[in-house]
Amino acid sequence: MTFVIVGGGIDLSVGSMSAFIGAVVLLLMNYLGNYIANSYLVIAIGIISGIIVGTILGAFNGFMISKGKIAPFIVTLGSMAIFRSLALYIGNAGEIQSRSMIYGEFGRGSFLLVPFPVWAMLILAAFLNLIFNNTRYGRYICAVGSNRNVAIFSAINANYVTFFSYTLTGILVGISAILLASRFNAVSTPSMGSGTELDAIAAVIVGGTMMTGGRGTVWGTVFGAITLGVINNMMNMVGISPYLQGTVKGIVIITAVYIQRQKQ
Repeated sequence: MTFVIVGGGIDLSVGSMSAFIGAVVLLLMNYLGNYIANSYLVIAIGIISGIIVGTILGAFNGFMISKGKIAPFIVTLGSMAIFRSLALYIGNAGEIQSRSMIYGEFGRGSFLLVPFPVWAMLILAAFLNLIFNNTRYGRYICAVGSNRNVAIFSAINANYVTFFSYTLTGILVGISAILLASRFNAVSTPSMGSGTELDAIAAVIVGGTMMTGGRGTVWGTVFGAITLGVINNMMNMVGISPYLQGTVKGIVIITAVYIQRQKQ
């Protein structure tokens, strides 16, 4: 989401996308389990398939925005509805249980007392930070987000930059869906990923990325995600109703954007 917003876009489909990818992965693994005895091979195929599906879905958003010239808000709003409905359809609007206990242990395992999902986050953040700060593409996406027309006049392929940012988002959503599905060893198609697009956007904004695009940091987004996690835990500890937690997130987003405007 950092790459998308820095490039001047927005993605509202990531929550529904994660539900659809998680459902596809578990259904595929359950099906292959009937014919392949090696559980680790089944899990490997499922993980690779989830990343491929995420890449395709992200590329679909990127193609419609970059080549179709449709506003990112409209495209991702539409794909949000599409992905959620597809997840509900293939899962019969219910919960899909994994038949592999090993897959569940993968999501809840740890290394050096640090859970696997945290390792995945840190490794991916370090890699993406390297791309953002030390590659030509990182400079291009900042240029496109700052002023798309000037970037085009500077011989930057703005369509490619936009397409790749949404494709990259799809890949990362695929990884997130795999980890989340393995943590619970199941996917609830109506609720998995519900509201996480708001969490992702809030983490990016709280981390200092400009909502108008052109500037941001990957580690700032990691800090924003941790901050939101701490806020959620604090609200749970003091007994604030879960139904009001969305209000707090909304206030945090509005406040962060207001502070950015004042700084500008």
